[in-house]
Parts: sequence; C-alpha cells; structure tokens
Amino acid sequence: MDGAMQAGDPNDWGDVREGVRKLCLRFPGEYWRALDEERGYPTDFVKALTDEGWLGALIPVEYGGSGLPISAASAILEEIHASGCNGAACHAQMYTMGTILRHGSAEQKQRWLPDIATGALRLQAFGVTEPTSGTDTGSLRTMAKREGNGWSITGQKIWTSRAEHSDLMLLIARTTPREQVGRRTDGLSLFVVDMREARGNGLTIRPIRTMMNHGTTEVFLDDVRVPADALIGEEGRGFRYLIDGINAERILISAEAVGDSRWFIEKATAYANERSVFGRPIGQNQGIQFPIATAWAHAQAAMLMQRRAATLFDAGQPCGAEANTAKLLCADAALESANVCLQTHGGFGFAAEFDIERKFRETRLFQVAPISTNLVLSYIAEHVLGMPRSY
Repeated sequence: MDGAMQAGDPNDWGDVREGVRKLCLRFPGEYWRALDEERGYPTDFVKALTDEGWLGALIPVEYGGSGLPISAASAILEEIHASGCNGAACHAQMYTMGTILRHGSAEQKQRWLPDIATGALRLQAFGVTEPTSGTDTGSLRTMAKREGNGWSITGQKIWTSRAEHSDLMLLIARTTPREQVGRRTDGLSLFVVDMREARGNGLTIRPIRTMMNHGTTEVFLDDVRVPADALIGEEGRGFRYLIDGINAERILISAEAVGDSRWFIEKATAYANERSVFGRPIGQNQGIQFPIATAWAHAQAAMLMQRRAATLFDAGQPCGAEANTAKLLCADAALESANVCLQTHGGFGFAAEFDIERKFRETRLFQVAPISTNLVLSYIAEHVLGMPRSY
C-alpha cells in the first residue's frame, strides 16, 4: 500500500517519509525483538529520531524545532510503523508539548521547549488515568494543594507510559475539591512535574509488565513539591487544556495505525506470492487474496479519514468528529490487517522471527488506548448524531 497521497497533495511529505524510512533501516526486526524480549526501552532509536529532528517536528522554529504541521508529524509516525518500528516510545512528546505551546507562559515555553527539541529534556510521560476513575477524568482523586510558594501533589496514576524514561511529566490533578465546583470537570489543573527532582522526594514509579513492550507504569505521588510556575495556564482549567490536545493525539495515533496496516498488508502480500503449496502460490487462492484485498481497501479508506482530520487540524478548523472517526477506522483497519497477515502466514505468523506476533500485540492496543473504541462511538453518537449521552 503506497503511503503517499497523489502527487501534489500537501499531505504527501515525500522528503519527510524518505528520511524517516532511511533512519528506520538502521533498526531492523532483530533490534525490536531483542528489546521486546527484555522489555527494554529503544534508547538508540529515540536518540536517532531526536538527533535528526523528527521528534521536534511540531515545535516552532523559534524554540529550536522544525515548525511543521501535524500532517508532517503524521507522516513521520506512519513511516515509523510502516517500516516495522514502533513510535510508542516517543510519540507522546509530539502532542504533550502542544499543551505547553498553546497554554504555557512565555517563560515556560522558553524554559522547556528548546531543550525538548534538542533532546536534552524528554517530555514523554502524561499522568492522567487513575486506578479508580479510568477514563472518567472528572472523578480523579490526585490532589494538588498550595504549600508556601508552590504546590504539594498527592495521589496515584496508572498506565503512565514512559515515566521511567522521561525527565518531565505532564500531570493533571484536582486543585478544588469536587464538591465545591459546579461541574465535575471544573477544578482540575495541569502541572509539569520535573521527575528528576521528584524521584526520591515523594515520587515512586512502578513498572507494569504488559503483553507488549510499552514501558507503562504506575506512579505514586506522596507530597511531591513543585514550584508555583509548574502550573500550566490558569488554575482550574486543566480539563479544558487536556481536551484541547486530544484531537492531535487522535490524529497522530491514527497515523501509526495506518503505518501498521501498510506493514501487515505488505508482509501478507509478499508471503502469499512467495509461499507455494500444492504446486501453486497460496496467493492464487481467493480464500487468501480476498481477505488481503479487503484489508487493503479498508486501510485506504481509514487513511483518507486520517488525512482529512490532519488537514482540518492544520487549517485551524473544528475536527473532533474527523479525529475520532479516524482513530476508530484506523485502529479497526490495523487490527483487520494484523489478523489477515497472521492468518496468511499460518504457523509461521506465530514465530517471533517473523515479527508479526510482536506487531500484532502492539496493534491490538489501538482498540483500547489512547481512548477505547467504545468511547469513540459514544462521542460520535452524542456529538455528531445528537443522541442522548450514554454515560
């Protein structure tokens, strides 16, 4: 499946795609299999992406980044996944830094963004979900209280990926008790926690082993002190700032799913053409070629919705419906492509050396996070179709 749109389309970013593909050639399947087995972090891969400027794509030029639009960032992540690599170790930096860019003060931007662009600082962790609230962010229990010239934060986060490998964490906490606000999403505030200072001073990180190598953790905060200027924007408006960055997250994750679809379909097609059973290539059988062709068609349609969402976002237009729909369709297309690829390879699909089972596990996550398929459907039903809220 060709990753680029038709010639002349602004979403093509051919030079960007070519550069990312060349970089990914240095990190073949053997690299990722070794990391998967030991649950290691792809430090060399992340450093290479940083050194070549890909992770700073969305940071404005005045802060040391490339100042590219989200369509270019989408191309970067799509090619990473289409090359058999995994952007989960570093993709959060692309959308978390947007919160600082849009809502941080001039001093905060100057303090953090240049070092994030060069890789001197890593902003990879986002502390939102909690064990008791899940995606019901308005019910979170982590509290931030004013203490002297700063804040004291106490609470717990879960599924905070990359916390062990990040210098900074964007964290949402309640600053006004729930019973004192009109809406449950009021009274929440966003902070940047410097984990280099917080570790050993009330911050504890506990790794969670999962079915894929995602580097996710549980984070405990016990009277963690942060300065007053760790607060992003206005106190109590954190949920609004969180929602403001969701469309970017949806669009970028959708691009990764498109890349996975491309990888699976390419692998399945190549194997179907090469594998010969009963004196003929298995791809000659409609029972093999029809599922692959169907997966390709669905992936193409999903890719177009992802491109549409990115185009609207770059134009500053409302894109909530498109971003959520892209997340739904691209996640479904990637899982369908993964199933088809695994089925086409038969027993070999389960062999680690083919990389299919690893990529299958990584792709399955898109059905659940970030944001589950069911919540996307709830959004569409309520905000697009005008049905009553279901939760």
